[in-house]
Amino acid sequence: MVTFTEAQLLAWLAPVVWPFVRVLALFSTLPVLGQRTVPIRVRVGLAFLIVLAAQASLPTMPVVPLDSPLAFALIAQNLLIGITLGFAVRIVFAAVEFAGELIGLQMGLNYAGFFDPASGAQGTAVSRFFGTTVGFLFIAMNAHLLVVVAVVQSFHAFPVGSEPFAFLRAMQPQTWGAEIFGMGLWIALPLIGMLLFVNLVLGIISRVASQMNVFAIGFPVTLGVGLLGILLTLPMMQVPFTMALERMLARFQ
Repeated sequence: MVTFTEAQLLAWLAPVVWPFVRVLALFSTLPVLGQRTVPIRVRVGLAFLIVLAAQASLPTMPVVPLDSPLAFALIAQNLLIGITLGFAVRIVFAAVEFAGELIGLQMGLNYAGFFDPASGAQGTAVSRFFGTTVGFLFIAMNAHLLVVVAVVQSFHAFPVGSEPFAFLRAMQPQTWGAEIFGMGLWIALPLIGMLLFVNLVLGIISRVASQMNVFAIGFPVTLGVGLLGILLTLPMMQVPFTMALERMLARFQ
């Protein structure tokens, strides 16, 4: 008859339970893979597979009774770290969508708003186009693998230990909101400058040829130049997106 003690059972579960909680929390908040369209069973299975594959590179996990107060603190620690990592990736997506909001505002397309069933929020045409584009780019450039590497490295940067919330003092995630505006303006700046030049030219035309109705020709000209600028700058979207994503993920490595 095969018998085992509670200490042996905890020693078997400890290397799996804490990483599984962190990776599953990441997949619950990660863009693309964390959307409602991805079944929960797929996220759970993928998290378990990543934990098993990364066992050789993970540090030694503490053996803690699952009914102790420290175990609940460790669960909260891993949940927060996983959610924070997914939040860092979402900040990059939000910055790109914010750039689309600014570009759409300059083009005059922000009136074209619609309901996004994936996020449950109201979005504009250019913002959702940019968000969908970087969603495809996220998978095409294997950025999801960079996120997996970051979550594995986070066990070395923020190990499972007796100080569950020490990473909050080191990371200060409440200050990351400014990254949305900085990165968004950085991405949208070329098109904003182009549309500002177009508006300046239209203003000069309205002064030189006052009989011309600038309000009649201004919108189609601005819209056409904006769409042309999006077409020309879209192939270069990978560079700022990759730089911003790597900078956010470097905090966990």
